Amino acid sequence: QVPLVESGGGLVQPGGSLRLSCAASGSIFSVNDMGWYRQVPGKQREVVALIARDGSTEYEDFVNGRFTISRDNARNTVALQMNSLTPEDTAVYCCHAGIVWDSDKRYEHFYWGQGTQVTVSS
Repeated sequence: QVPLVESGGGLVQPGGSLRLSCAASGSIFSVNDMGWYRQVPGKQREVVALIARDGSTEYEDFVNGRFTISRDNARNTVALQMNSLTPEDTAVYCCHAGIVWDSDKRYEHFYWGQGTQVTVSS
């Protein structure tokens, strides 16, 4: 069972907006760094944005102020608000997280969500 589930992808026109969400589930002790990545067929997966547990963020240059990553530590969720979308943003977007489980607090485990398709087209 994948502990990360994304939602919010879809088809949007150029210049439009989408909000992606990702929720971690299970008997979680803590969720550490979380992030959004994207992949286009035939290309390597690339980082979009990262957010640490303390809320500090990092963005790739192509974001250029258009996207905002945020998280809710109480709900173990991460979101990506995407504005001013262009066709070049078309990709499968995946969330990634480091999770410490209640069952073993010694270790952090890393997971990917199943991905959600974002298509920007007129």
